[in-house]
Amino acid sequence: MDVNGTVAEGFEPVREAFVRNFEVLGDRGAAVAVYRDGRLVVDLWAGTKDVDGTADSAPWERGTAQIVRSATKGVAAAALLLLHQRGLLDLDAPVGEYWPEFKAVGKERVLVRHVLSHRAGLPVLDRPLTPEEALDPLRGAEAVARQGLVWEPGTDHGYHALTYGWLLGELVRRVAGRGVGEWIAEEIAGPVGADLWVGLPAAEAGRVGRSGRVEAPGNAGGLRSRPKRSVAEAYDDPASLTRRAFAAITPFPDQNDPAYRAAALPATNGIATAEGLARFYASLVGEVGGGPRLFTPETLAAARAEESAGPDRVLVINTRFGLGYMLHGSASPFLDPGSFGHPGRGGSLGFADPESGIAFGYVTNGFSKTVTADPRAQALVRGVRAAL
Repeated sequence: MDVNGTVAEGFEPVREAFVRNFEVLGDRGAAVAVYRDGRLVVDLWAGTKDVDGTADSAPWERGTAQIVRSATKGVAAAALLLLHQRGLLDLDAPVGEYWPEFKAVGKERVLVRHVLSHRAGLPVLDRPLTPEEALDPLRGAEAVARQGLVWEPGTDHGYHALTYGWLLGELVRRVAGRGVGEWIAEEIAGPVGADLWVGLPAAEAGRVGRSGRVEAPGNAGGLRSRPKRSVAEAYDDPASLTRRAFAAITPFPDQNDPAYRAAALPATNGIATAEGLARFYASLVGEVGGGPRLFTPETLAAARAEESAGPDRVLVINTRFGLGYMLHGSASPFLDPGSFGHPGRGGSLGFADPESGIAFGYVTNGFSKTVTADPRAQALVRGVRAAL
């Protein structure tokens, strides 16, 4: 395997794990980047730009980007937290205070905090959106506003796989007067110099490779099922919250479709380079290349303070969430207990660990069946841990 890029002295275990991902774990095109205390210490890429590429296909280059699925949620969460940091949004206010139409069907008690911590009680849509409807952010917001609650807000938690995006996106639009993709471009990606987008500009489309399913050894991402009900059963049962949450758009759009990539779906369709994803997380906890530090110490503390923990009503495993971010745990191991970030279903991962100064980004064009803890990403995290 021809691996390109650089690693700083001491971080060779990350390169070794990256090579093994191609040789053993099925990667076809991927990149990994690691910052430490604002300095890029790992910047590696290999394979082909397209998942179905052959030896003659275009190679993955340093600027190649890929869709990162739910790793988008970590970027989108920063938008709400920054609006709060600027005094424009109260995390403990009802969502309906900013979005009056949302109060329908008994949702007056849903707080902004509940949205970020997956406690809003709105993981499903009784009538799923079509792919065409889902590309219109107003249609998604309208559907969520009409939807009734599955549980009393704040009393339980369950992963809002798709509805999270419409909830968060509409809050940004109501508070900031801009679409969430535009806001992220102007207030996050632009200032810190990160190659990431929620709503891919036409000028950047040529940088993004085709993605698809790959088969690789390993278990179901290390997920632990609750007693008497397996994760597989939950996904197979059309009536389960698990199946319904992931089917809020039915059928799911082709993620290689230019129209899907150009839309702003802050739960699922962010596109990033590995370096861009790592730089974003590095910028949450410190300065990078003269750019701004995005989170104050108070906002950082709020982002990674545990809001939800225990059995997840949607994922059917034990999960931990802060405000918009998964926290280190059995469902999605990061580096250490203080780490926070977000995986993308099937592979991608971004996180920061403030105590060690580490920020991490991994993107791939090959999606496996994993949900929260892909073996390839976990191998790279173990490489970082060994380097420290």
